[in-house]
Amino acid sequence: MTHRAGFVTFVGRPNVGKSTLTNALVGEKIAITSSKPQTTRRAIRGIVHRPEGQLIIVDTPGVHRPRTLLGERLNDVVQTTLGEVDVIGFCVPAGEKIGPGDRYINDQLDAYPKAKKVALVTKVDTTDRAAVAAQLLAVDALRDWSAIIPVSALTGEQLDVVVSELIALMPESPQLYPDDAVTDEQLEDRIAELVREAALEGVSEELPHSVAVTVDDIVRRDDKALTEVYINLFVERESQKGIIIGKGGQRLQQIGARARAEIEPLVGQQVYLSIRVKLAKDWQRDPKQLGRLGF
Repeated sequence: MTHRAGFVTFVGRPNVGKSTLTNALVGEKIAITSSKPQTTRRAIRGIVHRPEGQLIIVDTPGVHRPRTLLGERLNDVVQTTLGEVDVIGFCVPAGEKIGPGDRYINDQLDAYPKAKKVALVTKVDTTDRAAVAAQLLAVDALRDWSAIIPVSALTGEQLDVVVSELIALMPESPQLYPDDAVTDEQLEDRIAELVREAALEGVSEELPHSVAVTVDDIVRRDDKALTEVYINLFVERESQKGIIIGKGGQRLQQIGARARAEIEPLVGQQVYLSIRVKLAKDWQRDPKQLGRLGF
């Protein structure tokens, strides 16, 4: 049997469900999700294994018009990824009319003639069949796609079709990752992302972009089944520290509890989580600070 393996990335406006779809296809949470734009900040790889092939999904930030140096660097991540993958999956939600943002991204795809193009109509569980059919026709009119697939990451509808269609478009190749690999993300990076996801929950619009998280240390205790994790959570302004910490430290406790519930299954034991909230003034616009925070 021919074995295929290769790379796919999903593009689309912020919040079209790219990270949720990545996690659903991989079968494990490897990319954090949030209703806030620009939640994804790095190219994160998730690996899907099938007897006939291996799919490496590169989850990237949403394409947007940048307003900060961070925004420019996130766009650079997307452009680099698009130039390297075998297939580009263009995501459009079933229940939202195609707008200027979608058309802008679709036009950008012409710059990557090497990659095959697939359209994915996402979130089909959120609307009726007639709306899904109308969206499929609207997407079909944009360009000549290798495939157009309606899908729901939430209900799992058509996920198997997405995988088999994408693998069929990949080059013949031996597998690129071992059987048990679901991502090539380091534990440290996954933990930092889970803390950031917890911090984004329920905050106002201006804060999400200002939050950055680094891991100071991870210590596996010898004397008991416990892993200690020490986190730095950076914000850009003094007023934002108050928002993150909350009255009497209540919000920070909630962030810690939420993050710990996700981190413990990852490390396989109980976790002691220490989060220190620090100020990194206007870090999104400062090249030195961006470098220190890993951008």
